[in-house]
Amino acid sequence: MNQSSQYTSQVPGSSRILQEIEKNAVPLKDNRDLEKLIKNIADKKIVMLGESSHGTEEFYKWRRLLSQELIQHHGFSFIAVEGDWPPSAELNRFVQGGTRTKAPEDALKSFQRWPTWMWANTEIVRLAHWLKDYNKKEKQKVGFFGLDVYSLFESIDEIIKQLNSIDPDLAHHIQTQYACFDPYQRDERTYARSLIQFPEGCEKQVLKALTDLLNVRLDKMTRHSEKYFDARQNARIVKNAEKYYRAMIQGEEDSWNVRDRHMIETLDILLNRHGENSKAIVWAHNTHIGDYRATPMLQEGQVNIGGLAREQWGAEEVALVGFGTYQGEVIASHAWDGPIEVMKVPPGREQSYEAYFHEASKHLREDSFYICLNNSEILSETYGHRAIGVVYDPEHERFGNYVPSSLSKRYDAFVFIDKTTALTPLKQDFKRDEIPETWPRGT
Repeated sequence: MNQSSQYTSQVPGSSRILQEIEKNAVPLKDNRDLEKLIKNIADKKIVMLGESSHGTEEFYKWRRLLSQELIQHHGFSFIAVEGDWPPSAELNRFVQGGTRTKAPEDALKSFQRWPTWMWANTEIVRLAHWLKDYNKKEKQKVGFFGLDVYSLFESIDEIIKQLNSIDPDLAHHIQTQYACFDPYQRDERTYARSLIQFPEGCEKQVLKALTDLLNVRLDKMTRHSEKYFDARQNARIVKNAEKYYRAMIQGEEDSWNVRDRHMIETLDILLNRHGENSKAIVWAHNTHIGDYRATPMLQEGQVNIGGLAREQWGAEEVALVGFGTYQGEVIASHAWDGPIEVMKVPPGREQSYEAYFHEASKHLREDSFYICLNNSEILSETYGHRAIGVVYDPEHERFGNYVPSSLSKRYDAFVFIDKTTALTPLKQDFKRDEIPETWPRGT
């Protein structure tokens, strides 16, 4: 039986896709096998590493190993993640030696917003240990930063804390602006609902606070540059978080777009701060890093950081690496703020990219492999591609968890692990946040 007839008997009409996958597959057993992928992405200014779920051990492991190689051998400057800025700053201080915290587990306790397991997990502990050891030997220390927009009240706290230590008068002035939020008792949901009756909200106040921080005299900035930088970034978060919750209620702008535009703005700020030749590694869900123009997001008026990065810096400066699995286990919950569960990930839907990669995996007799897509015409055909959020219902996933995707237009490379295991969270207390993340179900 020839290759084509064997493929056709397994998945009707799929022989071209399966042959293309097999021809380009690179087996993945240890970090030495990453050589071809590294060669394809190491010269980029930005490398984005995805995941098809927020709770898969192997996705975190391979992103960690890829990041370590890119940092150690190819001059990447920092890691920026789909996480909040304030707790990420605490971990950044740990890995750069700027805190008395002795263990990464203690630094990760600052991740208190549900779902805490996204960053408070054993793989991030391993990454933090590695970064700290690496930074001890290097003059140019590698950082860890959060890109996300959710930390409205936590960012206000950080602004006042930083300014009180360097400029108490400015701290008092900024606190007066943010007093607009006091009636809502640190509840984003209450604030968002208030916009229905009082649409002006705190929009003017958050803009004024940011403007005042941006206008701080240069001599003050020079003396306390790190603290002013942190205060300014948190003020941007407050402004954009207010805009995000406003968009959720008023619908004038897609809240998803507010979030991803904030993340790309933050990435740009970090690159500029680290210098002209700086290079960034980004960790985020496939729905954020895979080019939106290769999915229905384009027709729906949505954008994401992968597509925006290609547009802003040029596709030749950006590498987008997707990750996927056919079946296994995942950490997720059945409801927002619900208990963490290890859930079964059912076999991928027929005629999805997961199903095609699974068939190729069986034929190759390789559980894990990757392909460099190289704008493959065959893999540009549109099929479903699984996306699992922090809220997940395995029994109904085939109806709502597949994003029609042109794989080779969405990513530059794709890492496939046929059967995956659940991420191992650290035991954490978490802050309940009743405003869920955006489509699809907490990604």
